[in-house]
Amino acid sequence: MPEKRYYITTPIYYVNGVPHVGSATTTLLCDAHTRYRKLRGDDAYFLTGTDEHAQKVADAAAKVGKTPQDFVDEVSQRYVECWEYLGIKYNSFIRTSEERHKKVVREIFSRLQASGDIYLGVYEGWYSVADETFFRDTDVDENGIVKETGAKVIRIQEDVHYFRLSAYGERLKAHIAANPTFLLPETRRNEVLAMIDDGLRDIAISRKNAGWGIEVPGDEGKVFYVWFDALINYLSETGWPDNENWSTLWPADAHLMAKEIYARFHATFWPAMLMGLGLPLPKHVVGHGWWTVGGEKGSKSKGNIPEPKAVVDALVAASGAAESTAKDALRYYLLRDIRFTDDSEFSLELLANRWNADLGNDFGNVLNRILKATYFDGVIPASAPLDPGLTAVAAEAVAAYEKALERFDWGSALSSVWPLLRAVNVYLAEKAPWKAAKAGETAAVAEAVYNALEGVRLATYLLSPVMPTVAAEVASQLGLESLTSGTWEDSTRFGALPGGIKTGEPAPLFPRVDTKILLAPPPPGDSAVSPSAPKGYPAKGEKSDKQPMETEAPTSNEITIDDFLKVELRVADIVAAEKVPDADKLLKLQLKIGEEDRQIVSGIATAYTPEELVGRQIVVVYNLKPRKMRGVESKGMLLAATDAEGNAILLQPDKKADSGSTVR
Repeated sequence: MPEKRYYITTPIYYVNGVPHVGSATTTLLCDAHTRYRKLRGDDAYFLTGTDEHAQKVADAAAKVGKTPQDFVDEVSQRYVECWEYLGIKYNSFIRTSEERHKKVVREIFSRLQASGDIYLGVYEGWYSVADETFFRDTDVDENGIVKETGAKVIRIQEDVHYFRLSAYGERLKAHIAANPTFLLPETRRNEVLAMIDDGLRDIAISRKNAGWGIEVPGDEGKVFYVWFDALINYLSETGWPDNENWSTLWPADAHLMAKEIYARFHATFWPAMLMGLGLPLPKHVVGHGWWTVGGEKGSKSKGNIPEPKAVVDALVAASGAAESTAKDALRYYLLRDIRFTDDSEFSLELLANRWNADLGNDFGNVLNRILKATYFDGVIPASAPLDPGLTAVAAEAVAAYEKALERFDWGSALSSVWPLLRAVNVYLAEKAPWKAAKAGETAAVAEAVYNALEGVRLATYLLSPVMPTVAAEVASQLGLESLTSGTWEDSTRFGALPGGIKTGEPAPLFPRVDTKILLAPPPPGDSAVSPSAPKGYPAKGEKSDKQPMETEAPTSNEITIDDFLKVELRVADIVAAEKVPDADKLLKLQLKIGEEDRQIVSGIATAYTPEELVGRQIVVVYNLKPRKMRGVESKGMLLAATDAEGNAILLQPDKKADSGSTVR
């Protein structure tokens, strides 16, 4: 029998609207992880698809005058096209309207019914069409709104089939206890355990047949409840039970999804169904937070979150970069900033900062500076000694990257690459090969050039699952056919860059994004990237009847609350400090802000020594535009007062605060 493949899945997406950056995020997480597992030597298999039998899908079709099948055919294709546009490489795209899926749904129903896990009963209570979920009275407020999601509910009473979920609470708890990484992250695991302790209720799995859905065998007046139908797609893809090789995929190694469908469905209902069938459970169930826009959840129904192409088009217009580069930059931003334990704010301003600071200054700058100088006629030096400091930083970066991806945390994995890139920038500034070249110090030039290029190669290799097109461009500029052809062990070894190769034509990877263009309000009636538009600005095709707000003219030193709210203050830990060469007043500080590493330069050397700063907590302006001071990049600014002699007095929390926490 063939060997087990590494099997990873997205949720299947409702086709009541087009894909946006939220659904793209989950799919990109799976795409990047598939690419990563392939780098590790796994035969990875990636499944995505669309969920097509929900009542709200039929309602959406009716609103536009289409049959449900015609409607889902059209919208499902939009997902296919969007994933192709973003360079997402899946193995299979499953649709719940396919006959192969319907067959497995009916088979599972028959088996669970025969075992007594499915029985007939009457449901009376609240049902949300928007959520496709049944809710208990305590889940709904006095206005008929679901407390968790904000959706409206209706009161229904009908004969249904139930799945005996209540019988599986203790078995689920035992499995969770025996498999600590089954539910990730830990915060989601704790939510699920609390829900189980609160008591699992049997769940209705059928509804009245309104003409759209998979009919229940022996009871054609009913169709399957969308979640019973949808969850089974992961098993349908394997060919179970008829395909003798179905176990080469099952059990799934990882199900990835956003948090709203995590605890109630993927972490309890689905595992209980598998237990009832006597099938192994997935190895990991991983849930991430939401993108918020202006503090509200970004969603199709609210229309407050953009489609990926609109964001890419805006980046291209504001930077002049190639579309492929802008796509990779969006991929990087979505995976770098999405959180697994909390929600994240989607912001074009933050995206621009990631582009200009992370990608332009830290990543693309080194490669372009070296290749443009055409040291050794553009041939990579051979036999240059490896720098011990960079070698150590590289090993730490790889180890942190691997550890983060054990829990599918791409934000931390990407963050772990940046200490290496910053170390390369510092190394290049210190070694100054341009000075050594003028002095005729050939060996010093060769060492500096090789180590700097090798640092960029290794960093790019680690970034390649997220930015595949940019990685290919870096490989071309380095004169390599590919960065990803070797084994993981060989490719993550500092010093793997072959010498004696003629480099390619240098070109800036990330031309600077003009934030004035990116964030400019769109002309009336054309708000393609809605999060960039001011609140109350009319969306595309909408006429505004609002009058401009009356405001008082500020005095020369006054700012509005909106101006103040643009400044993001964070608590930071100082982990290292040193003087900036040839600058009496400047200190270079290495900071830890949450899980992010940062460097700032500050003129406090006359008041503090580097030794007395390490270990302190300070407050920094987190979203300040990066700049260079004496050739050293500073990404942020610390807050300080001054005494009577003009010496700095650091502002710091009066007791220990969580690193990265927001100062309000």
